[in-house]
Amino acid sequence: MKTLILVRHAKSSWDDHSAGDAERKLNKRGKEDAPFMGKLIADKGIVPELIYSSPAKRARTTAKFFAEALNYPKEKIDLRDLIYDRGPRFIIMMINETSDDLNTIMLFGHNPDQTSMLNSLAGENVYNVPTCGVACIDFDIESWAEVGDKPGKLRFFEFPKKYPNRKR
Repeated sequence: MKTLILVRHAKSSWDDHSAGDAERKLNKRGKEDAPFMGKLIADKGIVPELIYSSPAKRARTTAKFFAEALNYPKEKIDLRDLIYDRGPRFIIMMINETSDDLNTIMLFGHNPDQTSMLNSLAGENVYNVPTCGVACIDFDIESWAEVGDKPGKLRFFEFPKKYPNRKR
């Protein structure tokens, strides 16, 4: 079995109009949501063996918050340009090339790609993966090369607004 965890970056700031899209930082809510969601996922017993991330600052920063909560070495986050600008087809091709020695990978990216991949890879009909949303998909396969051939099963779909009463 292989497990893929898709994470949309946390809420980003639009305050700095001089920053390019790839350099947008997390806003206050994003900086609160990312550690909360990282801990939530850690409490579920998720242990990624590899974390892929878009190189965009908002995705990288979100990945680092999760890595800290999951005791994953931040310096081992694998930044991939294609997660930022190539689309779901290329991201799935990247997943297909992942070493079969690994059983659980986590991927930090952007919409609409994360929503599109959740729907196609898990056979779901989710309208939108919100910021800092996390979808865990289990595949009854032996090789990452098989991802995309048949739908996996959605284990859980979490996002910050499901927890409106949490302490901030």
